[in-house]
Amino acid sequence: MINALESSSTRPYLIRALYEWCIDNGFTPYVAVLVDETVQVPREYVKNGEIVLNISFDATSSLKLGNDFIEFKARFAGTAREINVPVGRVIAIYARENGQGMAFPAPAQPAAAKGPQVTQSTVDIGEGRSPVRAAQRGDGASDTKIMHLVTGDELPGHRGTAEDAPTDQDDPPRPPAGGGAKPSLKRIK
Repeated sequence: MINALESSSTRPYLIRALYEWCIDNGFTPYVAVLVDETVQVPREYVKNGEIVLNISFDATSSLKLGNDFIEFKARFAGTAREINVPVGRVIAIYARENGQGMAFPAPAQPAAAKGPQVTQSTVDIGEGRSPVRAAQRGDGASDTKIMHLVTGDELPGHRGTAEDAPTDQDDPPRPPAGGGAKPSLKRIK
């Protein structure tokens, strides 16, 4: 009998299930990927070590959602590219139209990796919002839960250094310039 520690990961099965749910409901499935040297994606589109990929039927060719890799061909700025993503590097799958989906814990850093220690916390996101963007902002307003990575400095009760401590001389944050107008996107076909 196989115990839970010896069983295969549920991640690829959940990705396939949510992909199918998106397609069945007419939504556009997006996957957010934590990029490293094992991920084959156009590096010019990677921001902050992450890339969000549209894996809908219209955007891909030869899509294979396997247990180990997500593989497909897609066009980026008119150039056909082979995309190969290890399933373990997928950190979220969600519908573009309403943000509903699932986020996964980020892959563990190798023991030899340098950098801040990372832990997980749960945040809420609002209806119709992207889980990845909400996780990056760390805001919350709904019942949908996702995992959000924080460094040890952001943990409650962390004392940090003397430079981190707030002082009376710190100015309050200022609102962004531009009169508070919402940004808008212009679709170019």
